[in-house]
Amino acid sequence: MEVEFPPEKQPLEDSVQKAQISVPAPIAEHKVSYHPEPVETEEKLVISGETSSQTDPLAFFESSFVLIAPGTFPMGSPEYETGRSNDEIIHEVTLTKGFYMQKTPVTQGQWKAVIGSNPASFSDGGDDCPIEGISWNECQEFIRRLSAGKGSIYRLPTEAEWEYACRAGSLTPFCNGEISELYCAHDPLLSEVGWYCGNSGRKSHPVSQKSPNVQGLYDMHGNVSEWCQDWYGEYGPDSQTDPCGPKSGSAKVIRGGSWFSNAKNCRSASRFYWPSNSGSEFIGFRLS
Repeated sequence: MEVEFPPEKQPLEDSVQKAQISVPAPIAEHKVSYHPEPVETEEKLVISGETSSQTDPLAFFESSFVLIAPGTFPMGSPEYETGRSNDEIIHEVTLTKGFYMQKTPVTQGQWKAVIGSNPASFSDGGDDCPIEGISWNECQEFIRRLSAGKGSIYRLPTEAEWEYACRAGSLTPFCNGEISELYCAHDPLLSEVGWYCGNSGRKSHPVSQKSPNVQGLYDMHGNVSEWCQDWYGEYGPDSQTDPCGPKSGSAKVIRGGSWFSNAKNCRSASRFYWPSNSGSEFIGFRLS
């Protein structure tokens, strides 16, 4: 969901504290303009918990989103970043409109409440586990039904919105710092915020069990990879404003890495793609 900030709600330099970030010299030339909204992060977000059978999984839906303010950030990764791929060319991106981002991936309970069935491979994990095994096209049907039922317009985030929200002002491989492991051994910082091949036990886990980023978003690194709105395509070094990807393509962008992924594939800048008509047990989504 996109929002226009009325004049009295415009983020102001003197009223909103910017994220405190350390800018490495090779990327200091890129502007970072980021205005985090105040969020409560001490308590775990409870989606439905042990009483899910007695709780409407959609009753809290409007309160499960974080408002992301407009800003400018360096999208992609610098050439010296450990574990980077060649399709992560760093370039300046400006997002001119605020938007809402769901705090967690869509859960199995939420999917069942809208669609009526549960195609997840890890359905034995309970309603609070993220939905997976669904295609990009099936996500669109979920969005259509949810939007009609709630009277709001939901969508998938663009790839640029996803990375901007994931980074939450950071310039490091993970939202909470540097990467120390490429594959499946223990990475202490990644383990704080996400489920990956080194700690997942080869399955998904209930959402919001790891620490959120400073914006209050959970599971941006690992657990399930997330569909974005964009067709996949390489991007160059030129600055962009409100990018939304190529006009057409053969596969859609997925972001974030999953329970199956190596540590390097859970970085903020890591990019992958998947056919829009196909799902996988490691791909889910969250709404904007």
